[in-house]
Amino acid sequence: MRILIIGAGGVGSAAVRIAVRRDFFEALVVADYDPARPQALVDAVGDPRVIAAQVDASNADSVADLIRAHDITHVLNAVDPRFVMPIFDGAFAAGATYLDMAMSLSHPHPDQPHALPGVKLGDEQFAKAAEWEAAGRLALVGIGVEPGLSDVFARYAEDELFDEIDELGVRDGANLVVAGYDFAPSFSIWTTIEECLNPPVIYEEGTGWFTTPPFSEPEVFDFPDGIGPVECVNVEHEEVLLMPRWTKAKRVTFKYGLGDEFIGVLKTLHKLGLDKTDKVTVKGVDVSPRDVVAACLPDPATLGDKMSGKTCAGVWVRGTGKDGKPRSTYLYHVADNEETMREYGSQAVVWQTAINPVVALELLATGVWSGTGVLGPEAFSATPFLDLLAAAAPAGYGSPWGIEEKPID
Repeated sequence: MRILIIGAGGVGSAAVRIAVRRDFFEALVVADYDPARPQALVDAVGDPRVIAAQVDASNADSVADLIRAHDITHVLNAVDPRFVMPIFDGAFAAGATYLDMAMSLSHPHPDQPHALPGVKLGDEQFAKAAEWEAAGRLALVGIGVEPGLSDVFARYAEDELFDEIDELGVRDGANLVVAGYDFAPSFSIWTTIEECLNPPVIYEEGTGWFTTPPFSEPEVFDFPDGIGPVECVNVEHEEVLLMPRWTKAKRVTFKYGLGDEFIGVLKTLHKLGLDKTDKVTVKGVDVSPRDVVAACLPDPATLGDKMSGKTCAGVWVRGTGKDGKPRSTYLYHVADNEETMREYGSQAVVWQTAINPVVALELLATGVWSGTGVLGPEAFSATPFLDLLAAAAPAGYGSPWGIEEKPID
């Protein structure tokens, strides 16, 4: 396996640091628009299998040329979702397997944005599924942590724990604190604005996909491992578009623990138009307001030594268990910032996102996972993934996951 990781930011860098501890690949090229970023990472990891390169992720031809130049077999997209389609198309043109952690962007319904979906997350990619399948090639989409690991949990729950699933409810929360900052998101603010201010999508059997206003249906969810109760709200996310395609869940939701302050900031950005991506002219310079916001905030990849606490991702499954009785179960994975910084030099949120595509790449390299077309994580067997994730090194990645039974409503 010869891997290309596009993006040397927080998640891409964490993926490299995780991958170099494994022996399933022959070469790993890490590329970025700024060649200094991947070169600094290559120098830091000191692994002869890792090579730095430059790429324009907005240009499919640039991506394809780089793939061909290094005989790449698998491409991992580790940049923000603006660049999904050029990388996706470039990988197809050059004959490589494609993986991403966020899918092609959505566009709200022009008339009823808070009732009906317009262009949904991933629609542009799924529109090309027949081409990938006919070519005998695989695009594994949504294989970060969210989407990604929660989708693997959904597959596991349906196969191993439940006879019937009433709801797959993805629930994410954290108790992370960044010292010295009044406001410092632990993940890409560009992506956070995109998913939090777009109309959230919900799936229901018989109805299909529909939307609600941002931050709707607040609920307090009690997270494990000392994180505790966090208020969660509906947020647009890929799991709701993926899980119904490969599971029989009657309802799928995604709720994120944002907190009142974070929601207030996002609402203010929206009121001021600072969430927009269309460029405006400022003193003769064309600039995107959202890019300005991102530039004014600290890079999440640099915050690890100032962060403390844990982040939790998982799926709350309610329905009928294998014993025929009602069951309410939360399958989850926790990352502790102190541990990820000590072991990998990466803060918890980006590390938790990055470990899952690396596990998936290893399963593809060994032939445990295989397929053609545009597929989500739910389309593959969950047990090998979860076993490899949890097994102690050197056999696995030494990152256990958990199951917590919840009260039945």
